[in-house]
Amino acid sequence: MTRPLYLQVRDALIERIAAGAWKPGASIPNELDLSREYGVSAGTMRKALEIMESEHVVVRKQGRGTYVIDQATDELRGRYTAVRHANGARVAGHVEIVDVMEGAAHEQECERLRLELSDTVYRIRSVARVAGSPYMVEQISMPARLFPDLLKTNGFPRDISAIAQAHGKLLGKPEERISVGQASPEVAELLLVAPMAPLIVLDRVSISLDGNFVEWRVAQCHLTANCYLA
Repeated sequence: MTRPLYLQVRDALIERIAAGAWKPGASIPNELDLSREYGVSAGTMRKALEIMESEHVVVRKQGRGTYVIDQATDELRGRYTAVRHANGARVAGHVEIVDVMEGAAHEQECERLRLELSDTVYRIRSVARVAGSPYMVEQISMPARLFPDLLKTNGFPRDISAIAQAHGKLLGKPEERISVGQASPEVAELLLVAPMAPLIVLDRVSISLDGNFVEWRVAQCHLTANCYLA
């Protein structure tokens, strides 16, 4: 065990939260009780909780205790929605699922999601619209082993925060690459732009706090009056 003790404690607490021992919104035992339970000093437990608060797993309220944060709230979902209106407000449009399929991972999916070619992924393609106009086409890949029976739910949920939380995964910071691309004929038709029109390409991998690569999402965006908020 080469990890510092406070990180080992953090890992153990996150595992319990992800497993559902403490539900979103629930209070967890106080710092002293937890330190006794884990056989560590109060300072070590305090440091573990401070890290968890910085990771948006818990919130500590002075005089009231420590509470598990609901990862599916609008505030936290906003961390993964960088396309905004000119005034900075999150774009809240309509998302249409174009197709959903399940199949063996290809080489790019293996590279971005740390998978083997024998692994299975879900692939979801969607078009996002605001005021009826399409502005983004997304291609999403997710490891099937992390989200069993996901495609059997009533309608496919778009929000990775809610999906991850429902399957015992807590999200950390995403890794995103931004580039400029050109619209293929198929994407141009979906976005109502000319073929080869310039698009912003957002290539994002979402990683859970326990180190699992949970989603690879490539968005091709025709932003017009909207912007990308870093």
